[in-house]
Amino acid sequence: MKTLIVKVKAIEGHCDTHKVGDCFRLEGGKLSLPGESKHVCIYALSSLLPLLPAKQRNIDELDDWLPKVFEVACPDPKGRVIWEITYEE
Repeated sequence: MKTLIVKVKAIEGHCDTHKVGDCFRLEGGKLSLPGESKHVCIYALSSLLPLLPAKQRNIDELDDWLPKVFEVACPDPKGRVIWEITYEE
């Protein structure tokens, strides 16, 4: 299973919960909040959670859309926080 790094890439509106660079790590079923990132907005998490277990899998199908998705937007229309999902090397 791949380890994911999920980081705030941009904030296109107003967000008082996160700042660009805030992140968390998902290793197996364990979510870790490093350093100053001691919280994750539940609205952002509601958008991210359905994708994260699938992104951890190895996907061999060439026409699968999931390996091509690396950004997820928070559903709060005022915040417009853009999260980036990358793999730990």
